[in-house]
Amino acid sequence: EVDALGGEMGLCTDATGIQFRILNASKGAAVQGSRAQIDMDAYREYMRNVTLNTPNLDVYQDEVSALKVEAMEDSLEVFGVTTKLGEEFEAHKVILTTGTFMKGLIHIGENQYPAG
Repeated sequence: EVDALGGEMGLCTDATGIQFRILNASKGAAVQGSRAQIDMDAYREYMRNVTLNTPNLDVYQDEVSALKVEAMEDSLEVFGVTTKLGEEFEAHKVILTTGTFMKGLIHIGENQYPAG
């Protein structure tokens, strides 16, 4: 994720940062860590512009509801996904990510549904 699009997250952090710090600056390099406070709205706008204007990158927002799987000789191979809205995408490689949380539960009024 950090190296996606040629390290664009780092460039975005430089462009939208409010405050930058080095934690444990008085200690050795092994325990030091860089921290940046980012303007959330500027970050969102910057990254949206980058992704929507990157050649050969299509952006589609939906929830994956199923993996398209093919039986091989001695294994299963994922070759695509089906979305909650019924769209199907095929690819040579499918990358699974968990999002920001797992086994989440969304509450809207009296209604609840799993998400994450």
